[in-house]
Amino acid sequence: MSDDGDAVSRAYREEWARVVAALARRFGDLDVAEEAAAEAFAIAVERWPADGVPANPGGWLTTTATRRAIDRIRRESKREDKHQEALLVHDDGPAEPLGVIDDDRLRLVFTCCHPALAMPARVALTLRLVGGLTVPEIARAFLEKDTAVGQRISRAKAKIAAARIPYRVPSAADLPERVSGVLAVLYLVFNEGYLATGPDADPVRPGLTGEAIRLTRLVRTLLPADGEVAGLLALMLLTEARRPARVAANGELVRLDEQDRAGWDAELVAEGHRLVRERLASGEAPGRYQVLAAINAVHTSAREFRDTDWSQIVALYDQLARLDPSPIVALNRAIALAELDGADVGLAAVDRLGEALAGYHAYHAARADLLRRLDRRSEARAAYDRAIELAGNTAETAYLARRRDELA
Repeated sequence: MSDDGDAVSRAYREEWARVVAALARRFGDLDVAEEAAAEAFAIAVERWPADGVPANPGGWLTTTATRRAIDRIRRESKREDKHQEALLVHDDGPAEPLGVIDDDRLRLVFTCCHPALAMPARVALTLRLVGGLTVPEIARAFLEKDTAVGQRISRAKAKIAAARIPYRVPSAADLPERVSGVLAVLYLVFNEGYLATGPDADPVRPGLTGEAIRLTRLVRTLLPADGEVAGLLALMLLTEARRPARVAANGELVRLDEQDRAGWDAELVAEGHRLVRERLASGEAPGRYQVLAAINAVHTSAREFRDTDWSQIVALYDQLARLDPSPIVALNRAIALAELDGADVGLAAVDRLGEALAGYHAYHAARADLLRRLDRRSEARAAYDRAIELAGNTAETAYLARRRDELA
């Protein structure tokens, strides 16, 4: 690719959200903002190779997109509406209060992640308007048809307009609750890339994990004092650091105790550890993502699996259970407890979760592993069968099948 082509690609990654957000604030219409931004980047592809890259690419793109938006609105407006014409030319101020933080991109994030929208709509809208992913890219990521994703995004934008959802950062009182909703969207995107749920998907998709990390970095830049934003970023970094060692050449998932730790990304581990230390030094009570990040920091601090401080991990899961008393947290604690106190103790804790997690593949996989360690082979094979039946990830299914077949 030429230097000018690289410049357009770099500007797209760095400026897309800023351009869309600036237009959404000015015109109050997400369709207008998205389409005008896309037109501006298309013009850049044509002009920059001939005219050279502007000194301020973001400013050039925003100005170009604004002109395209004004042209579109003029075409669609009644020609005698002089008041609307004046607004288009002169109005640069927001129609809504700015909120506690004045940043167009943050307003866009909160709009896309508004609780009035269903979670799939929030995810698709965030990836499109904030992340800049195309509809086909989003569809491929979630194994859906382009038309279905396009309709979901269109319906979400229509609902925002019809319900008059304000384009602004929530008030200081509402901000913590609304931030948690934004983080939930980003974590869902990351998890779908980290361990794909669809049987026909690539088992690990770095494009999605990378996009989730990029968007979380953006939110971290905009909300640097928020501990849970830092915690989620640390959690993503420490998890992503292990990705190169997570899938074997034969397509099998590689468990944590079997991973080659020399293959982990040392820079991501170091950055994740730094964020965890910063949060600990703050003296503030940690939230859910911060505790999960601390658990991952303990795992990635051990030179070998046998060096893992399981007592600290169990204690962190106890802390997490007070924040999130879910059966999945209890399952992960039970797995850690098995490493600390033995497979029989861990199995007893896992079995207590059978009613709540009967349809969850990881529950049966954990049971199978513990039964195997206790040499209860026929029970272990049955548990592996059930885990394989419920699992959707191809790498995980391959690993479970091999472990089951070894018992024969």
